[in-house]
Formats: sequence, C-alpha cells, structure tokens
Amino acid sequence: HVDGDAFFASCEQAMHPEYKGRPVVTGAERGIVSAASYEAKAKGVSRGVPLNAVKKLCPDAIIVESDYETYTLFSKRMMSIVRRFTSDVEEYSIDECFADITGLQRPLNASYETIAQKIKDAIEKEVGISVSVGLASTKSLAKIASAFNKPSGLTVVENSDIAAFLKQVPIENVWGVGHQTAAHMNKLGIKTAYGLAKKTKDYVESHFTKPYLEIWEELNGVKIFDVDTTEKTNYISISKTKTFVPASNDKEFVYAQLIRNLENACIKARKYKLNARRLIVILRTQGYKTNGLEIKLEKGSAYPHELAQIARRLFDRMFNENTLYRATGVVLEDLTDGTTLQHSLFEEPQKTASISRLYGAIDLLMQKFGKRAIHSLASAPASLRSSPSTAVSSNLLGGRPFTLNHRSIRMMPPST
Repeated sequence: HVDGDAFFASCEQAMHPEYKGRPVVTGAERGIVSAASYEAKAKGVSRGVPLNAVKKLCPDAIIVESDYETYTLFSKRMMSIVRRFTSDVEEYSIDECFADITGLQRPLNASYETIAQKIKDAIEKEVGISVSVGLASTKSLAKIASAFNKPSGLTVVENSDIAAFLKQVPIENVWGVGHQTAAHMNKLGIKTAYGLAKKTKDYVESHFTKPYLEIWEELNGVKIFDVDTTEKTNYISISKTKTFVPASNDKEFVYAQLIRNLENACIKARKYKLNARRLIVILRTQGYKTNGLEIKLEKGSAYPHELAQIARRLFDRMFNENTLYRATGVVLEDLTDGTTLQHSLFEEPQKTASISRLYGAIDLLMQKFGKRAIHSLASAPASLRSSPSTAVSSNLLGGRPFTLNHRSIRMMPPST
C-alpha cells in the first residue's frame, strides 16, 4: 500500500520550493484546514481546524487555496510510476493505491522489500512528494503498515511477524473498523488488532457480521480482498455552494440554503454511484469571511436524510444570529464506491436496501420532473424566499410549511 504523506500540502511544497520545511496549510477557500504539512502538524494544526485557529497555533503558517486539478496531476504521475513495476494497481483514492507485486521477484531481480523501496524512492525523487509504503501479504495488513511509520516510512510485515506487529496497532486503526465498532470491541476486551486476530473464527462469526470476519482473516494473513485494477474515474470531492441576496441572519432560511446544497451534492454523488465518508459545511458572511466545520462519517452515504442530521449539528455550532450570511456550501469528500453496501455492526441490511430503492425511485422522478420536484422539508424556506408565488401549505406536519410544485405526482398502486 502506497500512501501520500499530507498529500495536498506535499504537492504545494513540490510546486513551491520556498515552502519546503515550512508549515503549509491548504483549505483557504473553505475556511478550514483541508491538509496540513508535517511542519504544521507538529504545531498542533490538523485537518478540520478553522483557519482563524491556525494563526494562533502556527502564526507562520502558509495558507493556500486547494488546487484539486493540480493535485490530480500529481496523483496520475504517482500512479504511473507504480505501474512501471506492476500492472496490478488499485487506485484507492487520489493519494493512495494498492499494488500487487506477487511473483515479481525473479522478473525484477529483486526482493519484495527492494521492489517496495524502489517504488517509494522513484515517487519521491520524480514527483517530489513524500510517501509511506506498507508491504504485507494482505491489503488490510499493508494499509495498516503504510500508516505505521509516517512520514516517508517503509514498513514490512512478514507473516512470521504478524502477531508482534498487530499488538502495536489500536483496533480503531484497522481498515474497515469504524468508531462505533471499535467502541463495541473495546467493551468486549478487544483493544488492539491482535486482540481481534487471536479470536477464534466461531467467536468472530457469533459476535460480528461478515465484513469483520473478512477483516479477521486478512489480519491473520489470509488474502480475502483482491486488488481491483479497474480504472477509477471518481471525483476527488463534490462541492455545492450558493450565494443568496439579500444577506440574512434568519437561521432557518440560511439552514434551508445549506440543505438545498446538500441535496444537490447528494444527487451528483448518487449519479456517479459514490458515497461520501467526510462532510464539510461552510458558511460565508456578508463580509466575505468563510467559516467551516467538517466531520468524518461512520459510514459512507449519499442520502440527504442521513447527512442532514449531521449537517445541522455543524451548522448550529457555527451560526451566529448577530451575523448576516450571504452564502452556504457543502463538500462531500473521501468518496468511495457506492455500489457496494458496507453495513456497520448495528445496521439492518433490509432497511439499507429499502432506502436505496427509495432514492432510486426519487432519482427517476427528478430526472423526469426536475431536481426540485422532490426535496426535503428543511430546504423549503429557501424555495419560499426565492419564489414568493410558490404555493404553500402549513396545515400538515404540525403546521410546518412545505412547497407544492406546479406538477403533482399521483402515487399509483404497484399493479399499475
């Protein structure tokens, strides 16, 4: 597993030699830290920190806007170098990939460790960015290993050393184990990756669902997850912003604008069959000051009804009734394949499938009647303010207003 170190910030340092060795922060366009160089991290700057706090933590920080188009070019160069050594490459995200080098010792006249080192050296020399590499017999072990000795580390996990290695890895650092599941495992006495790996198969099957059995096997050196060489065309992120006039400090109106952005971002994510693992909420004031908060999601989603609850909490933390706002924004990040449902420990698969079918029907209706044919009640105030002639009814749903579009949709029985 090859993983870029502070990738966006590292790209900026590669483009600007004068930034080398200095604290660099990206995210000026959204008001919060998108990435921080290790020099900035050493002073307490981390992803998601508001930029006004960055100046307090690190007064000499260089703060720049994210240049995703350029970062994509760096990513392509990085992946092309890995493909010099093997064609079996899975581009897992913009700054990380899995590479299967099984059987290449003789053709490349080198040990597996030497091959991994050559890949690392070539990327760092030719692209000018720092990467960390994990070498192991399974994807799960390799991904844990790449994060074990950052930055610019190479960690090799021999099968004979798996137990000793996993004893040093907290269970929450295992790929595929979320915060809730890690907390549940801690209650069961499973504190480290080794704590899970040493359990019997019967124990794992009786306490966890299938994905965790697969993780358990991978931690024990049994290859379950293949390297997916399908070329990725995923978006790095999906963002939607909207400016409204006049500026407003009406909390529900501003929130409605935010939810409209969230709905539009989710529509695009579902169109490309993507799920977001990170949500960013942005508010821009009349004075053009941008504030933002972000959160890492327990599971990927492109469903507004799931993300709106989280967005509301972030919004409530930022909103100030004494401030006029002129724009809101939403960014969906850490985009993953949305065609494969990965259930958390506490989810009901049938309910998840039903929600998927529901949004499939909603998307079909929106394709026929337009994006605003169906929308959440929370975004209604945005429509009312911008279009006074919209018909309104407030005698349902506890007197809360909702909009009636000009086209009405008649729900027909399944047989018709």
